[in-house]
Amino acid sequence: MLTTSVEAICFNYRPKRDNTYPIMLRLTKSGKRKYVSLGISVKEKDWDFKKNQPKKSCPDREAIVKLISDKVSAYNSMIMELTTKQQEFTISSLVQIMENKIAVKTVSEMYDYLIDEFHRTDHLGTMSVYKQSKSSLIKFNRTLDIPFSDIDCQWLERYEKWLKGRNIKDTTVSILFRTLRSVFNRALSMKLIKQDIYPFNDFKVSKFDVRTKKRAVTKEDVKKIMSLDLSGERHYMQLARDIFLFSYFGAGINFSDIALLRYCDISDGRVRYIRKKTGKEISFPLSDAGQEIIKRYSRQDATSEDYIFPILDRRIHRTEIQRKNRIHKVIGKVNPCLAEIGRMAGLETHLTTYVARHTFATVLKRSGVNIAIISESMGHSDIATTQIYLDSFENSQIDEAMKNLL
Repeated sequence: MLTTSVEAICFNYRPKRDNTYPIMLRLTKSGKRKYVSLGISVKEKDWDFKKNQPKKSCPDREAIVKLISDKVSAYNSMIMELTTKQQEFTISSLVQIMENKIAVKTVSEMYDYLIDEFHRTDHLGTMSVYKQSKSSLIKFNRTLDIPFSDIDCQWLERYEKWLKGRNIKDTTVSILFRTLRSVFNRALSMKLIKQDIYPFNDFKVSKFDVRTKKRAVTKEDVKKIMSLDLSGERHYMQLARDIFLFSYFGAGINFSDIALLRYCDISDGRVRYIRKKTGKEISFPLSDAGQEIIKRYSRQDATSEDYIFPILDRRIHRTEIQRKNRIHKVIGKVNPCLAEIGRMAGLETHLTTYVARHTFATVLKRSGVNIAIISESMGHSDIATTQIYLDSFENSQIDEAMKNLL
């Protein structure tokens, strides 16, 4: 992470009406500078421009020095905290954090503010959705350097027509409009725009509601997948099958959480981990099949902090963005392999990592677990919704149901 410097300067380019000059903090990173007013000013004769501090003869020198010291110290502490956490930040986002204010005039600036916020707080999946939304809107309108008032019902209808003219999938259209609406909602909540320009009271995003077709295979299909001979196939074919089966036998654990599993997450025959999407703790018994899969990837030199599966390496993938990019790259190889495995097994269902998760839920339902707990939302595109029922289970319910997986 590049060094960020913070220093106080006397901004002597233009005097104020009382012929004093403002004292500013100058922040520098990656060749870019930003100035933050300290709300005080001095006469030019009272400032030492070589040492960047008030002269001894400066009135209220002690108070000014203390204010500067406290402010510089606060900024440096925040920079140290962000650096320690390996969180990337820009000069603008740093100032927003410290000053807790934002001056947004255009839709583009609001998107940039939210994208920076999601990046800073490690909500990288959400950040990607907002980036996708911004990119789509720029392709449609050529620019987002426009006021929020430009986006009215007619504008949204043209955008809808433009998306459909490019055969964009209904699920994507729904996500794009919901994301744009959320940008408006944030601007409203921050009192950056007024309610009278809000277009979504009349333009209903609910009309784009779509439900992803439910996907699940049967126990018999799972057995076919397990019995395939992949000994002559490439490495990713075996890994793809192991990921699918580990998810199925592992309470529907999704791909990202599988990638993040460490040896320390396993104890007393159970897997315990924090669900990345929701922050909730999940626990399930490690089946014989799950144990065999883990054994296949075990290394003699592995420590308790090492990742179990050969997806992430803690020595290489140190930051959140590095882990996210690596997971995205690997799942892009695993899912095509699963599709090929499905064809080899003679299945009609297009296999993906999500199919394993949905199949587990379907088996739970057919095993007699309370239907009120297991909702049909397993087929919904929002995986956070599917997690609701998993979080509601007692361990005994999951343990008993998992006896029926084969």
